[in-house]
Amino acid sequence: MKTAIFVCALSVFVASSAHANIRITEVMSSSNGGGVPTSDWFEMTNYGSSAIDLTGWRMDDGSVNPLASVALNGVSSIAAGQSIIFIESAAGAGVAAFRTFWGLSGVTVGYYSGTGVSLGSGGDGVSLFDSSNALVTSVTFLTATSGSSFFYGYDASGVIDPSYNGLISTVGTIGTQVTYASSGDTGSLGSAIGVPTPGAIALLGLAGLVGGRRRN
Repeated sequence: MKTAIFVCALSVFVASSAHANIRITEVMSSSNGGGVPTSDWFEMTNYGSSAIDLTGWRMDDGSVNPLASVALNGVSSIAAGQSIIFIESAAGAGVAAFRTFWGLSGVTVGYYSGTGVSLGSGGDGVSLFDSSNALVTSVTFLTATSGSSFFYGYDASGVIDPSYNGLISTVGTIGTQVTYASSGDTGSLGSAIGVPTPGAIALLGLAGLVGGRRRN
């Protein structure tokens, strides 16, 4: 785990790039609820209207340092409106057990591993970098609650919603996000607040296409 402890509850940074609609929507640090503890993990969500290639993307913890980052593996792209999970797992060995623990069906799970990227339960963060090492988005959190994830809410355009800013997950429905318990741990894997419906995403894409034609 990193020894650095961050004193702000949440800080979100978004790169001015083509990847600006990617957000980190959930993080779990040192989960150790009533069941077998799962790996540290985070969820990313694509609030945009088109798929994004994740080739060469990397993550770091709260140090926000691309030189200390490690590769994201097991997932090649993220579709419009999709939420995917990355767990800390050497060579992806823990992916199958993670799926079983959370009872996941239809949720994409990738993995990462390396020195110095474990999420500190006393306070830490997650940062994402694209293939050019540009910072795409980053969140931080304070002391973790055993067995519960932190979640971050955004509106349909990917702008942060302060009502759901780094909150601790509880069982139930929060905004458009449904949280649930699995073997004693609580989270909402594959579900994020404010993600457009597939129909709305299609309309956003069409609007962009029409707008582009008008400018030509």
